[in-house]
Amino acid sequence: MSVEILDGSTILEFVEDEGAFNGSVEERFATLDEDNDGRLTYAEMARELMSLRVREIHFGVDELDLSHDELAKLYRGLFGRFDRDGNGTVELEEFRAEMREVMLAVATGLGFLPVQMVVEEGSFLRKAVDRESAKYMA
Repeated sequence: MSVEILDGSTILEFVEDEGAFNGSVEERFATLDEDNDGRLTYAEMARELMSLRVREIHFGVDELDLSHDELAKLYRGLFGRFDRDGNGTVELEEFRAEMREVMLAVATGLGFLPVQMVVEEGSFLRKAVDRESAKYMA
């Protein structure tokens, strides 16, 4: 993890760069697709969904007190957002479409004012920051 300064345009430009964005999505998809069948099951996506820290209220603190059943329902609901056709698996195009929506929502939420943010290695945000940094290094 590292602390980076970014704004919505960093993310927006990354998503609009189809080569960079699609390559990152395909790489993440392939990493999650443990059996290499071109589809992600709930089991294959569970760790990724849980890493989203949807229960976090304050930095690093999970304050929502949810039962095991409530948590399972929450993560199944997140999986359902990716599984757009409802067939029980997530194909690459579904994964790409949902990641695009997620990233655009983050960009909109950040707006145009720069903010400091903790960015995890290998994350889509990290790739967006690296892409922007490379523009200034060239």
